[in-house]
Amino acid sequence: MKPLLTAFVSSLLICSCSEGPQTRAQNKPVPMKKQQKEVVYQVFTRLFGNTNTTNKPWGTLEENGVGKFADFTPRALQAIRDLGVTYIWYTGVPHHALVTDYSEFGIPADDPDVVKGRAGSPYAVKDYYNVNPDLATDPANRLGEFRDLVDRTHAAGMKVLIDIVPNHVARNYQGDSTPEGSRPFGADDDTSVAYRPENDFYYIPGEAFRVPEWRDGYQPLGGEAHPMADGRYRENPARWTGNGSRQAQPDMDDWYETIKVNYGVSPDGVYAFDSLPRGYEERSVAEHLAFWKGKQVPPSWRKFRDIALFWLDLGVDGFRYDMAEMVPVEFWSYLNAHIKATNPDAFLMAEVYNPGLYRDYIFKGKMDYLYDKVELYDSLKHIMKGYGWTDHIPVVLKGQTDIEHHLLHFLENHDEQRIASPEFAGDARLGKPAMVVSATLGTSPTMIYFGQEVGEPGAEAAGFGSPSRTSIFDYIGVPHHQRWMNGGAFDGGGLSGEESELRDFYSRLLNFTIGSQALMGSYQDIHYYNKEHTPGYDHRLYSFARWEGEDRLVVLSSFEKERGYRLELGLPDSLIAQWGLSDGTYPLEEMLYGGKKLTLRVTGGQGRIALEVAPLESLILRLPE
Repeated sequence: MKPLLTAFVSSLLICSCSEGPQTRAQNKPVPMKKQQKEVVYQVFTRLFGNTNTTNKPWGTLEENGVGKFADFTPRALQAIRDLGVTYIWYTGVPHHALVTDYSEFGIPADDPDVVKGRAGSPYAVKDYYNVNPDLATDPANRLGEFRDLVDRTHAAGMKVLIDIVPNHVARNYQGDSTPEGSRPFGADDDTSVAYRPENDFYYIPGEAFRVPEWRDGYQPLGGEAHPMADGRYRENPARWTGNGSRQAQPDMDDWYETIKVNYGVSPDGVYAFDSLPRGYEERSVAEHLAFWKGKQVPPSWRKFRDIALFWLDLGVDGFRYDMAEMVPVEFWSYLNAHIKATNPDAFLMAEVYNPGLYRDYIFKGKMDYLYDKVELYDSLKHIMKGYGWTDHIPVVLKGQTDIEHHLLHFLENHDEQRIASPEFAGDARLGKPAMVVSATLGTSPTMIYFGQEVGEPGAEAAGFGSPSRTSIFDYIGVPHHQRWMNGGAFDGGGLSGEESELRDFYSRLLNFTIGSQALMGSYQDIHYYNKEHTPGYDHRLYSFARWEGEDRLVVLSSFEKERGYRLELGLPDSLIAQWGLSDGTYPLEEMLYGGKKLTLRVTGGQGRIALEVAPLESLILRLPE
């Protein structure tokens, strides 16, 4: 979910973050979890297995179809694994608000006036102890079907991630599956006051909630008649909206379908919990856990701790945290310390958009990985669109030296435009050089979004929202992905030649990354060296070296779509010395496609590689041991 900048966010977001990155050494080495690249495959669970191609705007489940847990067959999972995937992030698993009627299974209906789309937003969770009934063949056994999916995923050699959305819950949060001995969010709140530390929500006493005023012709369900779509929703007193709006009638651009969770931060920014002492960014997870032992924390903290441990007990291997920066960093210290005490290998990644907060959420909040959206992703997007220069990439990397392993790389996710959409690049092939750079630049994990590997453009007008992003709010089919599914064969039999070639490229690249020692080792930029010393080399090319021991790579990517290059790529004397190469010639292996017979020539301590580079081509050149 993307941030909305509100006064609330500005005032409540500053939790022990006054010690900014400028005051902390940025060259301190950061220990890495594993000596292997990880690849996360984000899949929108309800869309993955849907073979229905009707795609009627605002269509019902019966009209447009829906995917199920059962669609992730052993064959499907093996095909994902063969792509080079090590983790699957199943997006939209916890039970969220939706319009489809499941009352026969004891699931209360949701009001379309406070649901985005017909299938609902996965970030408006309604019951944290159960799963979306849409995803089950038998909704009465939906949690059991999810357990089976976890087992199948593990059997296929991959691990499982799901979402936790800490900042907000559905306006109609029920928590009907909350275990005995625990309480749902808000069940014990004193609703007569705007705030108290023991409340789970913030209130607007004396005012009832009012549905937003719709603009630009928008109507819930596209204006379709529905007994509950009457412009009213009973909530008295009103509660603050998820993005921090304190209005009883939020704007339609607010996250009106959600309510803000209270973490013990008063409306004027006073904390009802202990702050982490100075120096705790250097402390271990075990020391963070010991710090919180015996301390009083708000009830919402304990509730989310219990929720996380519940899912770990079901076999989940980690979490993706939505809008983590809208929640106090102390909470993350508390939660993640408890998670790591249960599963030290748990994979914890978070959505944080403010680079000034990265180090706090990594070191104090004990996050494993944060989205590298604002810096690397945005830079690559500008380059793909034609107006960005590759010269900016080393600038980004220089500021991330101490945390690069913790910054997860991606080119697509459910929030971002599809590369192939006209609103982004208009051609999935333009993402190929960016994908090579993104996947090989650092030691951090790589993430791709289902359908990215076959050039999905997100062109469907599904209902809520507009095209360029595959809808997360409505029942819809995903056409390019469906052609890869090929009716359940999961063999790509319906893909065009261009789509098959693109998936083959992703498979080659990702499988190479997860097996490369060099990509978990050292990095040296050679881009500026070549701009200064190599005729014909320009800002549409990017080059660098990676190595670990005797595993040595040179990576070159061309973002130029119209013309090729003929040049002699240079390796500076510092790199040649680092690699211990004497004057002479050395054969090079091309690791993506092979076939090219290339040679590194070292003369006077400097290296040269004669190359011809086609438009949008990338080369990963390996110096044999």
